Amino acid sequence: MQDNIILIDKPKGVTSFDCIRILRKELGIKKMGHAGTLDPQATGLMIIGIEKGTKKLNDYLKLSKTYEATILLGIKTDSGDLEGNVLEEINLEDGNFSKKKIEDAVAVLVGENELAVPIYSAIKRGGKPLYEYARKGLEVEIPIKKMTVLDANVLSVDFPYIKVFFNVESGVYIRSLVEEFGKTLGVPAVLSDLRRTSIGKFNVEGARKIPML
Repeated sequence: MQDNIILIDKPKGVTSFDCIRILRKELGIKKMGHAGTLDPQATGLMIIGIEKGTKKLNDYLKLSKTYEATILLGIKTDSGDLEGNVLEEINLEDGNFSKKKIEDAVAVLVGENELAVPIYSAIKRGGKPLYEYARKGLEVEIPIKKMTVLDANVLSVDFPYIKVFFNVESGVYIRSLVEEFGKTLGVPAVLSDLRRTSIGKFNVEGARKIPML
């Protein structure tokens, strides 16, 4: 632990708050927070502030982040990932998607994008997070947000799965990028797997692993 900061490699299947709860019990420290959540099914780097370290968390929230995202083509869900209800599913022929076509579609995302945030997100409308509307099946206006991608490139293609590296500014929803990527290709797409590898200068390599609940 340095400067009252702990780097955690969050496992799949636990919430960001679960990580806090585990550390509180282990360290016997109540004053604790994190610099940005990860979805329960995502893995990777979280910055945990302890006691005086919690005062720095807002600064860490503003840092750029890198991710490795696995995209599944041919499926659309209401959540933008495989946890949601399937809205559309089509059969695809891999011969119609050359690696260059896929790389070009990824390259289109680099720069500023005006994209809708996922309905299953914590952004608030009318004082309530969007996910509350989604869970109750209520209609709500979906905010459009500027999302800046600093760099992106294809890591591997195992059709219909595409693994992509993203370097993004704070506030970017990878699920929104994935759906936009699908639109560029002309097919539905969902986020199949996500791993956050860095936040600013902090890297997941050497981050502490915590036990599953």
